[in-house]
Amino acid sequence: MFIWDFVADTVLGQVVDWIYSELVGFLGEFFTMMGSMGAELFDMSWVKSVVLLFSYLAWALYVTGLVVAVFECGIEYQSGRGSIKDTALNVIKGFMAVSLFTTVPVELYKLSVSLQSSFTSGITKITGSDGSISSMAKATLTNFGGLGMNTIIAIFILLVMGYAIIKVFFANLKRGGILLIQIAVGSLYMFSVPRGYIDGFTAWCKQVVGLCLTAFLQTVILTTGLMVFNSNMLLGLGLMLASSEIPRIAGQFGLDTSTKASLMSTVNAAQSAVNITRTVVQTVAK
Repeated sequence: MFIWDFVADTVLGQVVDWIYSELVGFLGEFFTMMGSMGAELFDMSWVKSVVLLFSYLAWALYVTGLVVAVFECGIEYQSGRGSIKDTALNVIKGFMAVSLFTTVPVELYKLSVSLQSSFTSGITKITGSDGSISSMAKATLTNFGGLGMNTIIAIFILLVMGYAIIKVFFANLKRGGILLIQIAVGSLYMFSVPRGYIDGFTAWCKQVVGLCLTAFLQTVILTTGLMVFNSNMLLGLGLMLASSEIPRIAGQFGLDTSTKASLMSTVNAAQSAVNITRTVVQTVAK
């Protein structure tokens, strides 16, 4: 019986470790495929048309802002406070922003997905080559048919794992659409940039960086937690739960990935653009 238990323990442990490593590799590749789908969204013809539409809107707002900036510089120059140098720098900043705001976010997102794929594939290759049995498998084999508490703990652990994986799943699922919304919203800032008001556009840039950083870190931390779970259940669960908190932590450092604040600020920017343009047109007409 001792030899049988030893052989069964070793063989089943190796089988469980192999299955677990394959499962972790599948989840890593699956989330990588989802990230790639978000990047491939911008290769569709209708998405390109939408992005082109907002690019034209951004150019129209930039030209309007340029005209308003020239008028403001002329008015302030008469009182001795105007600066042609600062106005020219703001115009150049606006030109660079309106030229790159539709391409840089997409390329940065593709880079983050590519890096996440490389890190995930590297992490999943680190398996338990020493043939050690995972703690959950060992507890299951040792207490097979034993106390009911082990079953409750196993169900609780599976629920926590499912919660963390599903939350990251839905986050990856909507990330491509969020990036498209951010690009659409970013076009409304192009009226303010040539006039020197770049706070809103800076916050928009931070949102794009936060989105790409979250796309890279969430899957990597989740995969790391799944690998650590093989040797330490509680630490692995902690890492998996921490992966769903990355957007909130990034928001505490100014890299908010939500679109609520951005939409409100862009609505205010659009209203101010309409009011100032109306004022300029009335002044020129007189």
